[in-house]
Amino acid sequence: MSLEIQLLKNDSLLWKRTINFARECSWRAGKALADKMEKNDFQSWERVIVALNDDNIAGYCTVAEKDELPNGYSYTPFIGFMFVDERYHGKRISEQMINCATDYAKELGYQKVFIMSGEQGLYEKYGFMKLGDFETIYGGMDQLFEKVI
Repeated sequence: MSLEIQLLKNDSLLWKRTINFARECSWRAGKALADKMEKNDFQSWERVIVALNDDNIAGYCTVAEKDELPNGYSYTPFIGFMFVDERYHGKRISEQMINCATDYAKELGYQKVFIMSGEQGLYEKYGFMKLGDFETIYGGMDQLFEKVI
């Protein structure tokens, strides 16, 4: 397996391929990311991260100012839209995308990154600490995790 992690902007060669992959992936939030990418609904510093396995897209995530927390919280930046295709589970692709995201956030001057997730026990093994359960903009509850970088 030859894995490559890339930071994408809307002028990246992989932008349209990533939109198509996200739209067709098994996770329903992928369609929301595809729509966001098509509209280029990103601030200039925000990025989409894509994992390539032998030129096949294996997963993606984003580095963005906000995620699913309501306005009024000062947590930023977020690693969001974390998805790894089922065929690539167990190959530590999430970890490599998180490392890319945290390196990028550190380059931007941030000292922490955050993730909202319903996953139990996943992000702790990558150095995140659960801060608590928070209501989301979608009306549900999700866990907020923090990692000092």
